[in-house]
Amino acid sequence: MNKISVIIKREYITRVRKKSFIIMTILAPVLMALIVILPTLFMMNGDKDFKKIAVIEDGSDLFKTAIPDTKDVDFIYLGNTDFNTLKGNFEQAGYYGVLYISPEIISTPNAIQLISKNQPPIDLLDHISGSLEKEIERGKLLAYNIQDLDEILKNIKTNVSIQTIKIDETGQSTETSTGIAMAVAYLGGFLMYMLVFIFGAQVMRGVIEEKTSRVVEVIVSSVKPVQLMMGKIIGIALVGLTQFMIWVILTMGIVGVIKTTVLKQSSITEITRNLPQNIMAENQITSVNSQTDEMSPGLAEFSKMFDNAMNQDWLLIVTSFIFYFITGYLLYASVFAAIGSAVDNETETQQFMLPVTVPILLGLMVAMGTMTNPESSLSFWFSMIPLTSPIVMMARIPFGVPLWQIALSMFLMIITFIAFVWMAAKVYRTGILMYGKKTSWKELWKWLRYKG
Repeated sequence: MNKISVIIKREYITRVRKKSFIIMTILAPVLMALIVILPTLFMMNGDKDFKKIAVIEDGSDLFKTAIPDTKDVDFIYLGNTDFNTLKGNFEQAGYYGVLYISPEIISTPNAIQLISKNQPPIDLLDHISGSLEKEIERGKLLAYNIQDLDEILKNIKTNVSIQTIKIDETGQSTETSTGIAMAVAYLGGFLMYMLVFIFGAQVMRGVIEEKTSRVVEVIVSSVKPVQLMMGKIIGIALVGLTQFMIWVILTMGIVGVIKTTVLKQSSITEITRNLPQNIMAENQITSVNSQTDEMSPGLAEFSKMFDNAMNQDWLLIVTSFIFYFITGYLLYASVFAAIGSAVDNETETQQFMLPVTVPILLGLMVAMGTMTNPESSLSFWFSMIPLTSPIVMMARIPFGVPLWQIALSMFLMIITFIAFVWMAAKVYRTGILMYGKKTSWKELWKWLRYKG
């Protein structure tokens, strides 16, 4: 055991002192935050080109005021204008495009065309189609001769926002968010996939480097090959755990800064929670807005999302992640170590990598589907199968998983990784000193059965 600890210490210290480890440990949380936040900020605050769109109807003026202007787009209704003529020179006239509306749109949904030089953005298309749909519905209702129809439509217009509440076995209820759960599920599954694959591949490359440089011949004169393999695997596992715990601490620090700066007004959370109850009373909403000094709706929504994120069972998520990382990593790292010992260079690993990477990629694909249907039979079984459970289970846990399923999955993981480590050790002790021979699957099977 003392010899294994020496190898673990050597692997750990050598890798954590590398500049690449220090840089990625510090930058990874920042990069992850930028990946999540920047696209949203760009879409919300990005500069948009102002557009003018010419609107032409075919022999009518039913939709003359149907499409309202936005801050980025003006819709200019052109009467007595030939569509075919304008279609050829709308850019010279200063228009982004031409919107042609046929009277048949009332019965034919696609009787409308938007001609432009560039592909129109999706929000522009949604704005046009939504506006026309409302106008057509209004026109159909007018055919029933309903008095004060516009006032009625204005009064019945209602916005509905569903607040999800989760109740545990003790009857305690907490506010949740499906969007937050999906984000945590995606992050957990993808991070598990990356860490298991990256650190497992590091084990394989380290074994190949020591074998090709003949350093392993000196090492195995003092320690057993199995001790060398386990020391290398555990040492790199500790490197991964160190990196993960630093990420957790940095993330908690970032969350603390956001909580004490961006959300320092305690009234924001209380007001946001009361909004759904007061949504039908305009005078109450006006009073709330005045009390918050015209608080930004985006800030209120962010506060609500922040509270829902804090309501996640982070203790279960973090502890489960650590367990599945350790067991999943040991399972795959032992296989990677066995592959590295059986070849003389990385090129020869290709024939053995496919059966290893397929379960990992399959687990990632199932995890992506799990975010939309976490209770499906496919998600359940793939969260039980040890080769895919580290990724799929981490995608299920944010949505709530019965404890017996987590316990069963963990039990199967422990049994399986012990079996894989045992089999990998048998291959490793033979292959680590084997040179100049191209290894096949048949040869690996012989090494597994070797009892000497």
